[in-house]
Amino acid sequence: MKKTILSLFAVFLFFYSCKSTREIPETPEVPVSPDTEEIVEVIPEEVETPEALPKEEVKWDPNTPKNIEEFRAAWIATVANINWPSKPGLSTSAQQQEALELLDFLEAHNFNAVIFQVRPQADALYNSEIEPWSYYLTGEQGKAPEPYYDPLKFWVNAAHQRGLELHVWLNPYRAHHTTGKEISEKSIIKTNPELVVELENGMWWMDPAQKGTQDRSSAVVMDIVKRYDVDGIHFDDYFYPYDSYNNGKDFPDDSSWRSYQAASGELSRGDWRRESVNVFIKRIYEEIKAEKPHVKFGLSPFGIWRPGYPESVKGYDQYDKLYADAKLWLNKGWIDYYTPQLYWKISQLEQSFPELLGWWQSENTKQRHLWPGMNVGGEGDQMHITEVINQIMITRGMLPQSKGAVHWSIGPLLKNKELAKAIKEGPYRKKTLVPPSPWLDNTPPQIPNVTVNEDLDKIEMTWGVENDEDIKKWVLYFKYETGNWDYKIFNSEKRSQSLQKEVGVKKVQLEKIGITSVDRNGNQSEFIEIKVN
Repeated sequence: MKKTILSLFAVFLFFYSCKSTREIPETPEVPVSPDTEEIVEVIPEEVETPEALPKEEVKWDPNTPKNIEEFRAAWIATVANINWPSKPGLSTSAQQQEALELLDFLEAHNFNAVIFQVRPQADALYNSEIEPWSYYLTGEQGKAPEPYYDPLKFWVNAAHQRGLELHVWLNPYRAHHTTGKEISEKSIIKTNPELVVELENGMWWMDPAQKGTQDRSSAVVMDIVKRYDVDGIHFDDYFYPYDSYNNGKDFPDDSSWRSYQAASGELSRGDWRRESVNVFIKRIYEEIKAEKPHVKFGLSPFGIWRPGYPESVKGYDQYDKLYADAKLWLNKGWIDYYTPQLYWKISQLEQSFPELLGWWQSENTKQRHLWPGMNVGGEGDQMHITEVINQIMITRGMLPQSKGAVHWSIGPLLKNKELAKAIKEGPYRKKTLVPPSPWLDNTPPQIPNVTVNEDLDKIEMTWGVENDEDIKKWVLYFKYETGNWDYKIFNSEKRSQSLQKEVGVKKVQLEKIGITSVDRNGNQSEFIEIKVN
């Protein structure tokens, strides 16, 4: 037996200056909001061009032989028990079993992230001193699971054990959903009636312009960030509610509007509403970064910013209806990743998936991650499968520097076995790393110490670093003489692996290997090639 020990260790510093019940609209005049299906009006309007923005930091380059980065996530909705749990009031063991089945599915199909809804209606699917336990969890708002467990802690631990990032998805303003049954005494509607308004479809909404609303939602976000090992905070398209929720009538915020006017406010009502949301989005981003810079902040706004942007696009005007200036937030870099809900087909002329994706990328002046939301719902036939696969491939081609997508939702992936199989055997046939975020951290982790043992028909490798606190994964790259580089991704607990010295009938020999460490931001250590033959 030959034994070769290669000790390769260094620390490099490298700096450069550098939903909800969603259904998919087929026509722009009848867009479907994530909670209900209503006809909405289109009102185009001109907007100002944002000011020039500074350049961003350049991504650290580990010089690996392959680019193996792509964000692959699915939403898991809890409102109305869409995805989990399957119904309110399940036992703790049944809830946990269902959760593990969902996470096992994502791991087996080579996803690397899950976006899990924990605040569907000013409630909590986790242990909170701010808001009551969710009705969707136990069947009674304010009632904890029995026997007791903390679902979010369970989800975080189980996701990380499977190599998945866990992003918590919160609705910042919704106070009560129509499927939430009776309003309990612990609801914000009863405890803080001054912050909420009732809509004509039976929902209740927190008034985004009130400081109390912003403080409450900020406290909820930061409570999660401080107490749980989450990888991201995620908001979707619910800012001011869809006007259909109030039978087309204006949002009932007369009281706060009059207070603003009495204080000599000069903005128009629409601008005042948009500014309230702008201030809140910026605040959340800054507060997260001050507490835990590695926790990503992501947003999935409605897929059309405004009709006419780009020129051929028609549809719902979120700027004018939801008072969401989603383009501004992207321009300003108040997020780490953007997931516009591009739930239309490639060939849908007035809402074409690639045309809208190209427009959002043109507005991505800070070069944040742009991982579009994709609709995977459908009949499950070959035409549907082809559409989903083509959208993934188009995204890769248009956004090669930071590939990724988020799928709405895990439900159709579970239901349509052939779709899930086609994705796994096609574009998701190999596991990938979540792309790093250089504006948060572009300092690479330590290069592993690698020991290589040659024993009979195998090459055995062991590895580690002196300080592994920030190491979340390892990547083993390997190349046989007549082939291309390949790789395996392992969780942080894995410290050894063997490879066959020879493969195939022609006994092709293993030629080179290399092992990188990966930190929680997705940065890989410098790749060092090791010859083994």
